[in-house]
Amino acid sequence: MQDRAEETRKVVLQAAAHLFFERGYAATSISDISERSGRTSGAIYFHYTNKEQLALAVVQAHFASWPAMIAHHEATSEPTLEKLVRLSFTVARAFRDDVLVRAGARLWAERRTIPVEMPPPFVDWIATVEQMLARAHAEGDLAPEAEPSRDAPTLVAAFFGLHTVSDVLDDRKRIEDRLAHFWLLLLPGLQADPAPQALLAKVRRPHSTSA
Repeated sequence: MQDRAEETRKVVLQAAAHLFFERGYAATSISDISERSGRTSGAIYFHYTNKEQLALAVVQAHFASWPAMIAHHEATSEPTLEKLVRLSFTVARAFRDDVLVRAGARLWAERRTIPVEMPPPFVDWIATVEQMLARAHAEGDLAPEAEPSRDAPTLVAAFFGLHTVSDVLDDRKRIEDRLAHFWLLLLPGLQADPAPQALLAKVRRPHSTSA
């Protein structure tokens, strides 16, 4: 019984994510979600009190996807600066390919039209990037002029700004190429011994996680 309820929650959440991403919050109704998910409106209301709570659940799922992704990259034996650049490509692909991530981003952008408090964005990313830059500094891979506490907010702002522009221009189809250009611009100022092309060539190759 519990497995069936959990399956219903997942199916409804996925259906809602698709519709919120495609149409936005205001243009999506519980009836639409019911039709898309194959679940009755009653079943949806049993699991989610109203449309606002369902939108919040999508945004929370968006935020919940990041810790495991970060932990996966942190678990490798690569230098930390390399981990950071590789992580950025993983995040970029999630924003391009994962409907829960994309729907969560759209709903957060529409937060002023949704009468529910949304979790704050960017704060955790800034803290994560600052920690990774600090470790890269300790490993001797960061340029002397780089300052983790100063540079982390700028990196996060530039990264998500890149996503906004890429979304508008081509629905993020070229996000990986644009991200490579982003790092080619920034790595010479971050690396102790600048070699941006070599680092990008490494991180864009598939790799196996190693402890």
